[in-house]
Amino acid sequence: MLIDYIGVKEINGSLVVIDNVDNASYEEVVNIRLESGEVRQGRIVQIEGKRIVVQVFEGTKNISLENTKTRLKGHPMEMLLSPEILGRVFDGSGRPIDGLGDIFPEKKVNINGTPINPVSREYPRNYINTGISSIDVLTTLIRGQKLPIFSGSGMKHNELAVQIAKQAKLSEDENSNFAIVFAAMGVKNDVADYFKRSFEEAGALGRVVMFLNLSNDPVIERILTPRCALTTAEYLAFDLGMHILVIMTDMTSYSEALREFSSSKGEIPGRKGYPGYLYSDLASLYERAGVVKGKPGSVTQIPILTMPNDDITHPVPDLTGYITEGQIVLDRFLENSGIYPPVAILPSLSRLMKDGIGEGFTREDHSALANQLFACYAKVIEARSLASVIGEDELSPGYKKIMEFGKAFETKFLNQRQNEDRTINQSLDLGWQLLSKLPKEELDRVDQKTLEKYYHPADEV
Repeated sequence: MLIDYIGVKEINGSLVVIDNVDNASYEEVVNIRLESGEVRQGRIVQIEGKRIVVQVFEGTKNISLENTKTRLKGHPMEMLLSPEILGRVFDGSGRPIDGLGDIFPEKKVNINGTPINPVSREYPRNYINTGISSIDVLTTLIRGQKLPIFSGSGMKHNELAVQIAKQAKLSEDENSNFAIVFAAMGVKNDVADYFKRSFEEAGALGRVVMFLNLSNDPVIERILTPRCALTTAEYLAFDLGMHILVIMTDMTSYSEALREFSSSKGEIPGRKGYPGYLYSDLASLYERAGVVKGKPGSVTQIPILTMPNDDITHPVPDLTGYITEGQIVLDRFLENSGIYPPVAILPSLSRLMKDGIGEGFTREDHSALANQLFACYAKVIEARSLASVIGEDELSPGYKKIMEFGKAFETKFLNQRQNEDRTINQSLDLGWQLLSKLPKEELDRVDQKTLEKYYHPADEV
């Protein structure tokens, strides 16, 4: 039996309070019909006896205290799913906005998902090639991993996100089973147009599912966007057997929407005003990546977040670092020097990299090369610190050689064009060409057999 509850008790921001409601469930979807006939959607976020608090996605403007009709739908927020969602563009709450019509669903799935049983998880192995040397060689992305990008306001993380989405691929025989789910939260119209245009021009839109929550959309819708995207990714991966890469930008916008929602509910704030449950809320998103036993597909995540004032100790990057398996940090000094992508090598890492590279995955010398490049670049930073004190002319010949290596490493290895797609072998060979500029005895992280095969001091970059 369908029941309409007439009138609301209270309106507070995006929340409305309704009394004397029977059989309500937490996270249940409700339809709110205004006097004008307009229907808005909401979800129940709090229950106290027969009193419910409803979060209205489209905002509470023009809602009447007396004549508003509320109807409970009897189910949580659901995403309509079918194989035809590939190549489609949705708004932040999963409604098509590409003018291609509605989705005719094979199934409807609760966007909050269900936790993956830890016992049923498989350890992530094998890598995803992004075509970007600094990521593929030094912070390799492994299938089923969650590897965030820590950026700063105004830096080129959007360009990097698009480049990864366009270039990411598996081995040749598996690429037909690979797709991207791209979720943008709180972006401006020109940025959203840039994302769509870039995928269309590259001919990649057919393997991308896009979710766009614009900055002028309701803030509360931002909380739904990553959940809709991850529900879609899980369907494609675990029902259709595909390997899915989920790129979510910007998780800081999502966290600020969560802070606003928490504040409107009158909850006690934690660090910098964020709710005390920010950690568990972010974990409920990030932990939806992985590989499940008996399922051929996988879900890999690259969440992108901007660090306010470039502060890596800010709650959002800080908590994200605890939950995820490494991070790729973008450096403002490198960006100002004209380096793209401006990946800061030393604070970046991929904790699962060691088990998805090497013989059978990338190449047998990959691990040794990565370790040596890290070690040499650490010496570059040391030499630059010393040069800032005593002057570059006073450095020893060994330090001068290291400084030359550092300059070549940044301009040739880190730096590449936004449409430049390097194979893993090209990136590894480029790394060896750079190391071959240093004396052989300086390369103490590589065994003799590997050195004999790949060290060629006559090579020029």
